[in-house]
Amino acid sequence: MLSYISKVSLKPLPLAKFYQRMSTEKNILHLRNKHRSRYDFPELIKSLPDLAAFVAKNAYGDQSIDFSNPIAVKMLNKALLKHFYGIDNWDIPENYLCPPIPGRADYIHYMADLLAENNGGVVPTGRTVKGLDVGVGANCIYPIIGRQEYGWSFVGSDIDSLAIKAAKSIVAVNKPLSDGITLKHQPHKAHIFKGIVKPGELFDFTMCNPPFHASAAEAAAGSNKKVRNLGKGKASTGVLNFGGQHTELWCEGGEVSFIRNMINESADIADQCLWFSSLVSKGSNLSFIYRALESAGALEVRTIEMAQGQKISRFVAWTYLNAAEKEKWHR
Repeated sequence: MLSYISKVSLKPLPLAKFYQRMSTEKNILHLRNKHRSRYDFPELIKSLPDLAAFVAKNAYGDQSIDFSNPIAVKMLNKALLKHFYGIDNWDIPENYLCPPIPGRADYIHYMADLLAENNGGVVPTGRTVKGLDVGVGANCIYPIIGRQEYGWSFVGSDIDSLAIKAAKSIVAVNKPLSDGITLKHQPHKAHIFKGIVKPGELFDFTMCNPPFHASAAEAAAGSNKKVRNLGKGKASTGVLNFGGQHTELWCEGGEVSFIRNMINESADIADQCLWFSSLVSKGSNLSFIYRALESAGALEVRTIEMAQGQKISRFVAWTYLNAAEKEKWHR
């Protein structure tokens, strides 16, 4: 019988009010998330002086940046990665996804909690803990945070060869990352794990930020809505405030189609991973995902809700291992 466990959901906030709350106390983020407190822009500017040009007082009288400006968002990310994670050199090509770091960190920390359940309640740390980031992107955010927070090892895969090249450059020029992150190009766009996970290779977890939208028009409309919520009027067509290539933002069938494919392929390597997982943007898609997991033979499913960037999101995690097999994995 399929087992479901879900956390209590949190009521989403309008984007402008979310950033207002973020500027005071980010108490909706995970307790270990380094970004719970308001952004300390003077300290961030000390870490990255170039950020100063993008900081000004907002409508609430607080120091902030223009979150509708992709260059300002990228500069904030550079400062956050340097100040909190010791990453001195981080950059991404123009128009590639520049994700909000606080929400991305939440996924890592909640995954750590999930792993702790099979480790006597203690979060496992060190390079022997191995994760796979499906769709690592040019930004390489999940492996960076997981590596710097918990010392985990990562494999990152992506169908975009330029994204893999950019991520490899980040890893190569930051010594703390160089011995713990491997990047792999997925040449087959229809495949998720095939060709990436080798026979007999084991992963403690997989994670994924799937392309949420079903078309380019839908992705652009989502970005326009974000900018309107920020009080900036109508967004310029073709300009996304957090960037993003087509493969990062949309795919045929949207996230349900992508995650279904992931679930089907996960069943083929059921004994090679403790927890598979993926972000799910729309709560209305969960029922379809649950049915796919039941058909695939998953024994346990977790739906973990959290703050994810500018809204409340969640990830779904599933395993094909029973209690005895989990204990064996732990040993």
